[in-house]
Amino acid sequence: MRISFDLDDTLISYHPGARHEPARTGWLARLWPGEPLRRGAVALLTELAREHELWVYTTSHRHPRAVSWWLWGYGVRVRYVVNQARHERAFGRSGRSKNPAAFGIHLHVDDSWGVWLENRFERNVCVVLPGDENWADAVRAAVARVQSGAAPADPPDLPAEYR
Repeated sequence: MRISFDLDDTLISYHPGARHEPARTGWLARLWPGEPLRRGAVALLTELAREHELWVYTTSHRHPRAVSWWLWGYGVRVRYVVNQARHERAFGRSGRSKNPAAFGIHLHVDDSWGVWLENRFERNVCVVLPGDENWADAVRAAVARVQSGAAPADPPDLPAEYR
Protein backbone atom coordinates (compact mmCIF):
# COMPACT_ATOMS: atom_id res chain seq x y z
CA MET A 1 0.00 0.00 0.00
CA ARG A 2 1.22 3.51 -0.80
CA ILE A 3 0.91 6.02 2.06
CA SER A 4 1.82 9.70 1.80
CA PHE A 5 2.32 12.36 4.45
CA ASP A 6 2.05 16.13 4.33
CA LEU A 7 4.92 18.09 5.86
CA ASP A 8 3.81 21.36 7.47
CA ASP A 9 1.77 20.81 10.65
CA THR A 10 1.66 17.08 9.95
CA LEU A 11 5.23 15.75 10.04
CA ILE A 12 6.80 19.10 10.87
CA SER A 13 5.37 20.71 14.00
CA TYR A 14 5.89 24.39 14.71
CA HIS A 15 3.38 24.72 17.53
CA PRO A 16 4.49 26.07 20.90
CA GLY A 17 4.96 23.24 23.33
CA ALA A 18 5.02 20.60 20.60
CA ARG A 19 7.37 17.70 21.22
CA HIS A 20 9.90 16.84 18.55
CA GLU A 21 12.12 13.97 17.52
CA PRO A 22 15.77 14.43 18.48
CA ALA A 23 17.97 15.07 15.46
CA ARG A 24 20.11 12.04 14.69
CA THR A 25 22.67 13.73 12.51
CA GLY A 26 23.56 17.27 13.49
CA TRP A 27 24.90 18.41 10.12
CA LEU A 28 21.82 17.22 8.25
CA ALA A 29 19.43 18.86 10.70
CA ARG A 30 21.17 22.17 10.00
CA LEU A 31 20.00 21.94 6.37
CA TRP A 32 16.46 22.48 7.66
CA PRO A 33 16.85 24.75 10.66
CA GLY A 34 13.66 25.35 12.58
CA GLU A 35 11.73 22.51 10.94
CA PRO A 36 11.45 19.88 13.66
CA LEU A 37 10.05 16.43 13.02
CA ARG A 38 6.97 15.72 15.11
CA ARG A 39 7.39 13.36 18.07
CA GLY A 40 6.38 9.81 17.19
CA ALA A 41 7.03 10.24 13.47
CA VAL A 42 10.19 8.14 13.37
CA ALA A 43 8.58 5.15 15.09
CA LEU A 44 5.42 5.39 12.99
CA LEU A 45 7.20 5.83 9.66
CA THR A 46 9.68 3.06 10.44
CA GLU A 47 6.83 0.72 11.36
CA LEU A 48 4.82 1.57 8.24
CA ALA A 49 7.86 1.28 5.95
CA ARG A 50 8.21 -2.42 6.81
CA GLU A 51 5.04 -3.20 4.84
CA HIS A 52 4.17 -0.08 2.85
CA GLU A 53 5.65 2.37 0.39
CA LEU A 54 6.04 5.82 1.96
CA TRP A 55 5.74 9.09 0.07
CA VAL A 56 5.59 12.77 0.96
CA TYR A 57 2.92 14.93 -0.70
CA THR A 58 3.31 18.61 0.13
CA THR A 59 2.18 21.91 -1.35
CA SER A 60 5.53 23.44 -0.43
CA HIS A 61 8.26 24.13 -2.96
CA ARG A 62 10.94 22.29 -0.97
CA HIS A 63 13.17 20.30 -3.27
CA PRO A 64 12.23 16.59 -3.25
CA ARG A 65 15.83 15.54 -2.68
CA ALA A 66 16.14 17.87 0.32
CA VAL A 67 12.96 16.38 1.82
CA SER A 68 14.27 12.84 1.30
CA TRP A 69 17.66 13.69 2.84
CA TRP A 70 16.05 15.45 5.80
CA LEU A 71 13.95 12.37 6.61
CA TRP A 72 16.91 10.09 5.94
CA GLY A 73 18.72 12.02 8.68
CA TYR A 74 16.10 10.63 11.06
CA GLY A 75 16.50 7.12 9.67
CA VAL A 76 13.35 7.27 7.53
CA ARG A 77 13.33 6.54 3.81
CA VAL A 78 10.61 7.71 1.46
CA ARG A 79 10.14 6.42 -2.06
CA TYR A 80 8.93 9.64 -3.70
CA VAL A 81 8.20 13.27 -2.90
CA VAL A 82 5.40 15.18 -4.63
CA ASN A 83 6.02 18.88 -4.07
CA GLN A 84 4.04 21.81 -5.47
CA ALA A 85 6.07 21.88 -8.70
CA ARG A 86 5.44 18.18 -9.38
CA HIS A 87 1.77 18.58 -8.52
CA GLU A 88 1.42 21.52 -10.93
CA ARG A 89 3.20 19.61 -13.72
CA ALA A 90 0.62 16.86 -13.33
CA PHE A 91 -2.53 18.96 -12.81
CA GLY A 92 -1.76 22.61 -13.52
CA ARG A 93 -2.65 25.31 -11.04
CA SER A 94 -6.38 24.76 -10.95
CA GLY A 95 -8.41 22.08 -9.23
CA ARG A 96 -7.52 20.27 -6.04
CA SER A 97 -4.62 21.36 -3.88
CA LYS A 98 -3.69 17.65 -3.56
CA ASN A 99 -4.90 14.63 -5.47
CA PRO A 100 -3.45 11.52 -3.80
CA ALA A 101 -5.49 8.96 -5.76
CA ALA A 102 -4.13 10.27 -9.07
CA PHE A 103 -0.61 9.35 -7.88
CA GLY A 104 -1.71 5.87 -6.83
CA ILE A 105 -1.68 6.81 -3.15
CA HIS A 106 -4.05 4.68 -1.08
CA LEU A 107 -3.94 6.85 2.06
CA HIS A 108 -2.77 10.44 2.54
CA VAL A 109 -2.15 11.88 6.01
CA ASP A 110 -2.66 15.64 6.33
CA ASP A 111 -3.64 18.31 8.85
CA SER A 112 -5.97 20.09 6.43
CA TRP A 113 -9.73 19.68 6.46
CA GLY A 114 -9.64 21.32 3.02
CA VAL A 115 -7.60 18.44 1.61
CA TRP A 116 -10.04 16.02 3.23
CA LEU A 117 -12.96 17.90 1.65
CA GLU A 118 -11.38 17.92 -1.82
CA ASN A 119 -10.84 14.15 -1.64
CA ARG A 120 -13.93 13.14 0.35
CA PHE A 121 -15.35 11.01 -2.45
CA GLU A 122 -12.20 8.88 -2.65
CA ARG A 123 -12.19 8.83 1.18
CA ASN A 124 -8.44 8.42 1.23
CA VAL A 125 -7.36 11.24 3.56
CA CYS A 126 -6.66 10.83 7.27
CA VAL A 127 -6.73 14.17 9.08
CA VAL A 128 -4.43 14.53 12.08
CA LEU A 129 -4.41 17.79 13.99
CA PRO A 130 -1.13 19.43 15.03
CA GLY A 131 -1.86 19.29 18.77
CA ASP A 132 -3.04 15.67 18.81
CA GLU A 133 -0.67 13.56 20.92
CA ASN A 134 -2.37 10.36 19.65
CA TRP A 135 -1.95 11.21 15.98
CA ALA A 136 0.12 8.10 15.22
CA ASP A 137 -2.66 5.85 16.52
CA ALA A 138 -5.15 7.63 14.26
CA VAL A 139 -2.86 6.94 11.29
CA ARG A 140 -2.50 3.27 12.27
CA ALA A 141 -6.29 2.96 12.51
CA ALA A 142 -6.73 4.56 9.07
CA VAL A 143 -4.13 2.19 7.58
CA ALA A 144 -5.94 -0.80 9.09
CA ARG A 145 -9.28 0.39 7.66
CA VAL A 146 -7.84 0.85 4.18
CA GLN A 147 -6.09 -2.54 4.32
CA SER A 148 -9.33 -4.23 5.37
CA GLY A 149 -11.06 -2.76 2.34
CA ALA A 150 -13.26 -0.44 4.36
CA ALA A 151 -13.11 3.24 3.53
CA PRO A 152 -11.71 5.45 6.30
CA ALA A 153 -14.56 6.83 8.36
CA ASP A 154 -15.41 10.50 8.45
CA PRO A 155 -13.41 12.11 11.22
CA PRO A 156 -15.53 12.46 14.37
CA ASP A 157 -14.32 16.03 15.01
CA LEU A 158 -15.13 17.32 11.54
CA PRO A 159 -15.70 21.07 11.79
CA ALA A 160 -19.28 22.16 11.10
CA GLU A 161 -18.31 24.15 7.99
CA TYR A 162 -17.17 20.90 6.30
CA ARG A 163 -20.31 18.86 7.01
